[in-house]
Amino acid sequence: MEENALSHAVLGAALEVHRFLGPGLLESVYRQALCRELTLQGLPWRAEVPLAAAYKGLSFDVAYRLDIVVGEKVVLELKVAEKLLPVHEAQLLSYLRLSRKRLGLLINFNVPRLKQGVKRVVNGL
Repeated sequence: MEENALSHAVLGAALEVHRFLGPGLLESVYRQALCRELTLQGLPWRAEVPLAAAYKGLSFDVAYRLDIVVGEKVVLELKVAEKLLPVHEAQLLSYLRLSRKRLGLLINFNVPRLKQGVKRVVNGL
């Protein structure tokens, strides 16, 4: 499945989770629920994916953990925040660069309507 189709399916799964659970829970609850919904929809995913980093010959084996990677193409960064900030978008863009992925979705579940909490981030590679 290509990136745009995957992102569309992921948004449908996230909407279902948000409709069922609503805002105000812990990020770990949304992550587990979203993984369950992705499974129910037949989408391949991995959670808490280790991400290495390097700096001028210095390697950091597991510098970060990606919340969820869907279909090995789309990185999901989940938040439960009052609002999405520029630093959240910058964080996801850094993850995309380090993982050499092109598309990421920043999803904040702490909103009345999930549409208000979704930001699509593209890495120009």
